Amino acid sequence: ARCRVGAQARSRMDTDNPTHRRRHIVIVDDNAELSWFFQEILKLHGYESAVFNHPVPALKHVLSQHTDVIICDLQMPELDGALFYATVERAQPVLAQRFIFVTGLADEERFQTFISTVEAPVLRKPVPVEKLLEEIGRLTK
Repeated sequence: ARCRVGAQARSRMDTDNPTHRRRHIVIVDDNAELSWFFQEILKLHGYESAVFNHPVPALKHVLSQHTDVIICDLQMPELDGALFYATVERAQPVLAQRFIFVTGLADEERFQTFISTVEAPVLRKPVPVEKLLEEIGRLTK
Protein backbone atom coordinates (compact mmCIF):
# COMPACT_ATOMS: atom_id res chain seq x y z
CA ALA A 1 0.00 0.00 0.00
CA ARG A 2 2.88 2.36 0.75
CA CYS A 3 4.18 2.10 -2.80
CA ARG A 4 0.78 2.83 -4.24
CA VAL A 5 0.31 5.88 -2.05
CA GLY A 6 3.75 7.13 -3.08
CA ALA A 7 2.91 6.56 -6.73
CA GLN A 8 -0.41 8.38 -6.31
CA ALA A 9 1.31 11.30 -4.61
CA ARG A 10 3.94 11.43 -7.35
CA SER A 11 1.22 11.22 -9.98
CA ARG A 12 -0.66 14.10 -8.36
CA MET A 13 2.57 16.09 -8.11
CA ASP A 14 3.23 15.47 -11.81
CA THR A 15 -0.13 16.92 -12.84
CA ASP A 16 -0.25 19.73 -10.25
CA ASN A 17 3.22 21.07 -10.98
CA PRO A 18 3.86 21.85 -14.65
CA THR A 19 7.61 21.31 -14.26
CA HIS A 20 6.93 17.72 -13.20
CA ARG A 21 4.14 17.07 -15.72
CA ARG A 22 4.76 14.19 -18.08
CA ARG A 23 5.45 15.44 -21.57
CA HIS A 24 2.86 14.54 -24.20
CA ILE A 25 4.27 13.57 -27.58
CA VAL A 26 2.26 12.93 -30.71
CA ILE A 27 3.65 10.46 -33.23
CA VAL A 28 2.34 10.80 -36.79
CA ASP A 29 3.62 8.09 -39.11
CA ASP A 30 1.79 5.77 -41.49
CA ASN A 31 4.25 3.00 -40.55
CA ALA A 32 2.39 1.38 -37.63
CA GLU A 33 5.35 -0.75 -36.58
CA LEU A 34 7.70 2.23 -36.36
CA SER A 35 5.08 4.28 -34.51
CA TRP A 36 4.63 1.51 -31.97
CA PHE A 37 8.42 1.29 -31.52
CA PHE A 38 8.66 5.05 -30.90
CA GLN A 39 5.79 4.84 -28.42
CA GLU A 40 7.46 2.03 -26.46
CA ILE A 41 10.80 3.88 -26.35
CA LEU A 42 9.08 7.05 -25.16
CA LYS A 43 7.14 5.17 -22.49
CA LEU A 44 10.41 3.70 -21.17
CA HIS A 45 11.78 7.24 -20.86
CA GLY A 46 8.75 8.63 -19.01
CA TYR A 47 6.87 10.29 -21.85
CA GLU A 48 3.18 9.97 -22.65
CA SER A 49 2.40 9.59 -26.32
CA ALA A 50 -0.43 9.26 -28.78
CA VAL A 51 0.09 7.45 -32.07
CA PHE A 52 -1.67 8.32 -35.30
CA ASN A 53 -1.10 6.33 -38.48
CA HIS A 54 -3.27 8.76 -40.44
CA PRO A 55 -2.49 12.49 -40.47
CA VAL A 56 -6.05 13.87 -40.48
CA PRO A 57 -7.05 12.50 -37.02
CA ALA A 58 -3.59 13.52 -35.77
CA LEU A 59 -4.20 17.07 -36.95
CA LYS A 60 -7.51 17.22 -35.10
CA HIS A 61 -5.78 15.90 -31.96
CA VAL A 62 -2.83 18.32 -31.94
CA LEU A 63 -5.09 21.30 -32.57
CA SER A 64 -7.39 20.39 -29.67
CA GLN A 65 -5.12 18.72 -27.07
CA HIS A 66 -2.02 19.90 -25.26
CA THR A 67 1.01 18.66 -27.20
CA ASP A 68 4.66 19.15 -26.24
CA VAL A 69 6.32 17.59 -29.31
CA ILE A 70 5.15 16.23 -32.66
CA ILE A 71 7.19 13.48 -34.31
CA CYS A 72 6.03 13.52 -37.91
CA ASP A 73 6.87 11.46 -40.98
CA LEU A 74 7.40 13.54 -44.09
CA GLN A 75 5.82 11.14 -46.57
CA MET A 76 2.32 9.96 -45.69
CA PRO A 77 -0.86 9.32 -47.65
CA GLU A 78 -3.64 11.93 -47.61
CA LEU A 79 -1.52 14.71 -46.13
CA ASP A 80 2.28 14.74 -46.25
CA GLY A 81 4.40 16.05 -43.40
CA ALA A 82 4.99 19.42 -45.06
CA LEU A 83 1.27 20.12 -45.44
CA PHE A 84 0.60 18.78 -41.92
CA TYR A 85 3.23 21.21 -40.60
CA ALA A 86 1.85 24.14 -42.61
CA THR A 87 -1.65 23.50 -41.25
CA VAL A 88 -0.40 23.39 -37.65
CA GLU A 89 1.77 26.48 -38.22
CA ARG A 90 -1.21 28.45 -39.52
CA ALA A 91 -3.44 27.45 -36.57
CA GLN A 92 -0.85 27.37 -33.74
CA PRO A 93 2.49 28.97 -34.69
CA VAL A 94 4.10 28.14 -31.31
CA LEU A 95 3.34 24.44 -31.76
CA ALA A 96 5.04 24.53 -35.16
CA GLN A 97 8.31 25.09 -33.29
CA ARG A 98 7.96 21.67 -31.62
CA PHE A 99 8.23 19.36 -34.64
CA ILE A 100 10.71 16.58 -35.23
CA PHE A 101 10.51 15.18 -38.75
CA VAL A 102 11.47 11.61 -39.59
CA THR A 103 11.96 10.37 -43.12
CA GLY A 104 13.60 7.86 -45.33
CA LEU A 105 13.30 10.24 -48.29
CA ALA A 106 15.15 13.39 -47.22
CA ASP A 107 17.00 13.47 -50.54
CA GLU A 108 13.88 13.94 -52.65
CA GLU A 109 13.79 17.43 -54.12
CA ARG A 110 10.32 18.35 -52.82
CA PHE A 111 11.32 17.40 -49.27
CA GLN A 112 14.70 19.14 -49.57
CA THR A 113 12.92 22.37 -50.42
CA PHE A 114 10.60 22.01 -47.43
CA ILE A 115 13.40 21.00 -45.04
CA SER A 116 15.42 24.05 -46.00
CA THR A 117 12.52 26.37 -45.07
CA VAL A 118 11.72 25.09 -41.56
CA GLU A 119 13.75 25.21 -38.40
CA ALA A 120 12.93 21.69 -37.24
CA PRO A 121 15.19 18.69 -36.83
CA VAL A 122 14.96 16.09 -39.56
CA LEU A 123 16.02 12.57 -38.58
CA ARG A 124 16.64 9.95 -41.22
CA LYS A 125 15.14 6.49 -40.87
CA PRO A 126 16.24 4.30 -39.27
CA VAL A 127 16.12 6.91 -36.52
CA PRO A 128 18.83 6.60 -33.85
CA VAL A 129 16.97 6.42 -30.52
CA GLU A 130 19.59 8.56 -28.74
CA LYS A 131 19.19 11.34 -31.32
CA LEU A 132 15.39 11.21 -31.08
CA LEU A 133 15.52 11.47 -27.27
CA GLU A 134 18.08 14.28 -27.50
CA GLU A 135 15.83 16.31 -29.81
CA ILE A 136 12.77 15.71 -27.61
CA GLY A 137 14.77 16.84 -24.57
CA ARG A 138 15.87 19.99 -26.39
CA LEU A 139 12.31 20.87 -27.44
CA THR A 140 10.82 20.27 -23.99
CA LYS A 141 13.32 22.31 -21.93
